[in-house]
Amino acid sequence: MPSLPDLILALDQGTTTSRALIVNHQAEVLAVGQNSFSQHYPHPGWVEHDALEILSSQLASITEAVVGGGIDADRIRSIGITNQRETTVIWNRTTGAPVAPAIVWQCRRTAEMIDALTRDPAIFERICQATGLIPDAYFSASKIKWLLDNLPGVREQARRGELAFGTIDSWLIWQLTGGATHATDYTNASRTMLFNIHEGCWDDWLLDLFDVPKELLPEVRPSSAYYGLTQHDSVPAGIPICGVAGDQQAALFGQTCFMAGEAKNTYGTGCFMLVHTGTHAALSKNQLLTTIAASAPGSTQLEYALEGSVFVSGALIQWLRDELGLVETAAETEILAKQVASTGGVYVVPAFAGLGAPYWDMEARGAILGLTRGTTKQHIARAALEAMAFQLADLVEAVQADTLLTLEQLKVDGGAAANNFLLQFQSDILGAEITRPINGEATALGAAFLAGLFSEFWQSTDELRALVSNKEHKTFVSNMTAEARAQHLKGWHQAIERVLCKEACKEALNEQP
Repeated sequence: MPSLPDLILALDQGTTTSRALIVNHQAEVLAVGQNSFSQHYPHPGWVEHDALEILSSQLASITEAVVGGGIDADRIRSIGITNQRETTVIWNRTTGAPVAPAIVWQCRRTAEMIDALTRDPAIFERICQATGLIPDAYFSASKIKWLLDNLPGVREQARRGELAFGTIDSWLIWQLTGGATHATDYTNASRTMLFNIHEGCWDDWLLDLFDVPKELLPEVRPSSAYYGLTQHDSVPAGIPICGVAGDQQAALFGQTCFMAGEAKNTYGTGCFMLVHTGTHAALSKNQLLTTIAASAPGSTQLEYALEGSVFVSGALIQWLRDELGLVETAAETEILAKQVASTGGVYVVPAFAGLGAPYWDMEARGAILGLTRGTTKQHIARAALEAMAFQLADLVEAVQADTLLTLEQLKVDGGAAANNFLLQFQSDILGAEITRPINGEATALGAAFLAGLFSEFWQSTDELRALVSNKEHKTFVSNMTAEARAQHLKGWHQAIERVLCKEACKEALNEQP
C-alpha cells in the first residue's frame, strides 16, 4: 500500500522575492527555491511590479525547491500560499493577461484620491468602522479605482465580468489552478478596504464609494480551506491548495500565536506587529489597524488581530547599504553598532514614505538628527538599528493602550531579526523578553501550517504549538534601567516631532512636550 504524501509545499511571495519551501512533518525546511524580481518606479512615489514576472519567479522557485531539492512531487500533500498584501492586480479572465502593471502596497499615487474621498469625517469614520483600517493609499481599494478610472474601457469590461481583481494570492491561485478558482482568503480581503470585517463580506457601501463593480471581486474563503487543484504546465498536477494568508497573518500563525494576547513582530521591508485579540474585533483608539487573523479549519467565528504597521524597517538597512554605501552587507551594521557605546545623540527617523502607525503622517519625510563633526558611520549604523526598535516601541505602547494588556514576551521573525544588537536593544527599550526561533521561516511555516491542518497533515493547533515550542530558540532579556529607557524614548519622540507637522505630532504624542 503506497504511503501518504509526507511533505507540504509553502509559497512565500514577498515584495522583492518569490520563495518556495518544502516542509516535513517536524516543520523542518528540507528545500528552498528563491528568485527576485524587478521593482519599477515610473514616477516619484509610484511603485509597480510585473505580475507575470512575479508568476514566473514563483514558478521557478517551485522548480528549484522540488527538482533542486531532489523531492518526489508525489510526496507533496498540499500547498500553502502567503503573499505581500494589498498589492493589486487586474487581469483578463479569458487570456489571463494583466491589464496593467500591479500597483504595489508601497505606491502613493492614490494619496490625493483618498484625501478627497474621505474629507467628510462621517465617511472617514464609516470606513474605519467597517474595515478596521485607517483610510490610506496603502490599501487596495483606491488602487483598483485608479486602474478602472485611468485605463480606457477597463471599467466597462469589469462590469461585464470579463476581468478579475486580486491581491497576489488570488493571482497565483488563479494561475496555478488554470483559471478554475478566483478566490482570496479573509485575511487578504480584510486588507482591501472594501471588506466588512464584522459581517465577513464585501461591503456594498464601500464598493459604491470606490465605484468598484462586484463582478471584479474574488470569492472569499477561510485561510485553511480548499482552493482547487494545480493545473499548470510548470507545476506538478493535482496538488490541492489548502492554505492562504497574507504574510503578516501567516507569520502570526507560524509563530503559533493562536490565542488572545499573543503577539509577534516581523522585521521585513517594513515592520509589522500583530497581537491576537481572539473573536473580538478591537477597534483602535491609537491609530492601529484591526485586521482578520488566520484561523484553523472548523473555526465558527472570525478571529482578529490588532496590527501596527511601520513602512520602513529592514528597508532602512538596505538604504544604508545601497544608497549611502555605509555598509557592504546588512550584517555589517551589527559590527559597526557595537564599536560605539552610544549613537552620540544621533537619531534616524526613516520616514521615506511618510510615517505609519501610530502617527499616520504621509507628509513626513526622513531625517538624520543630532549630527556633529564627530559623528561616524558607526554612530549612524547604530542609530538606524535603534530607530527600528523605537518604531516598534511606539507600536507596543499603542497596543497596550488599546488592549490594556502588558506585553511580557514578543516573538520575532524576518530578515533583520538575525541582528543580535537590534534584538537586545529591542528588549531593552521594551522592557520585555524577545524570543527568536532558530528557524526564522515563520511566514512560510504559517502558510504550511494552514495547508497542513486542512489536509490533515497535522491534527490540531495544539500539535503545532508543541512542535514549535520544542524547537531551539534564542531569548533576549532587558538589561536597561527604567530611567535610561525613558531618556532614550524622550530623545526619539523629540526626533519624531521634527519630522511631523505640529498638529499631527500633538495628536500622536498626546500633547507630549
